[in-house]
Amino acid sequence: MADRGLRLEAISKSYGAVAAVTPTTLTVAKGEFFALLGPSGSGKTTLLMVIAGFVAPSSGALYLDDKLITDDLPEARNFGMVFQGYALFPHMTVMENVRFPLWVRKVAEPEATKRIRDALDLVKLGHLADRMPRTLSGGQQQRVALARALVYRPAILLLDEPLGALDRKLRGEVQVELKALHAKLGTTFIYVTHDQDEALSMSDRVAVMHNGEVLQSGTPRELYERPQTEFVADFLGESNFIVGEVAGQDGGMLMYRAGGQLFQQACCEQSFPAGHRVTLALRPERIAVSSERLGNGNRTSGRIESWSYLGTHINLKVATEALGPISLTMPGWTSDAALATNALVWLSWDPSAAVIVRDDA
Repeated sequence: MADRGLRLEAISKSYGAVAAVTPTTLTVAKGEFFALLGPSGSGKTTLLMVIAGFVAPSSGALYLDDKLITDDLPEARNFGMVFQGYALFPHMTVMENVRFPLWVRKVAEPEATKRIRDALDLVKLGHLADRMPRTLSGGQQQRVALARALVYRPAILLLDEPLGALDRKLRGEVQVELKALHAKLGTTFIYVTHDQDEALSMSDRVAVMHNGEVLQSGTPRELYERPQTEFVADFLGESNFIVGEVAGQDGGMLMYRAGGQLFQQACCEQSFPAGHRVTLALRPERIAVSSERLGNGNRTSGRIESWSYLGTHINLKVATEALGPISLTMPGWTSDAALATNALVWLSWDPSAAVIVRDDA
């Protein structure tokens, strides 16, 4: 049975001695919302351009529904493309912009008009069909670009930082619309972004890229709760990193020493020898704070360096002797700790709260 979806096998791209994308193997399932997430220069846009056919890979193979398409021209792949800068024709009306890809493909009337109307209705712009792009807001122009990319019914829709030019409030609105549009159409979306919240809230799966390499891919929850490397843990939200030395291991429980204190970590099946250096990522929201020494799990004391009340939650920075500065977050409506600079507090967390990550060094 043929594989339904897009498959990258050891795809790489180099420019001279510079590796923009190291050999990458990924599968994007048919109908999936898949995000390529990473900072500027991570290689995510280069990889998207390889998928689109605008950039030839240095090595590897690309398959669509088990058919080799590595050498196919962009127009032969039937992929839609949406750019950050909209790329609308300023001298054409909204309807004419959306019609353009159908004209290139020689789609006859009245089929072309029906498709245009359907595409504009999808993005809720049917009433603006005769307007010029310059008279539209940024969000409306982005919707026109979406309609133009969807009108010829692409096998995959590629989106390169499509919301980057919009303000924060409008970005949030269009994110919701894009997610709803994907659910309605069932088209495969491959979405490039540097915005962690955007990737986590919209995607079925995410691939985190850094220095041309996919470090980890999985569902948003898997990546956030079980990061495999320091970079992934730090890039997806905030983490406290604890470096310790293994003191012993008893079944699924690892004992490690950090800053002269002994802590426990619920561990995997992997065995660590005594003295082995381990790095753990501990999310701020997984830490409890109290004025008293409570609980039977991991705990250490410190003094509040700073705190910020943000309504729904409170952010604290606590200086601990054993672990150095620790960031934590707690609900804004509850706390039994005295929130005052230099106040003594106890921090505690469950042995399963942290995760062992690979050191990126």
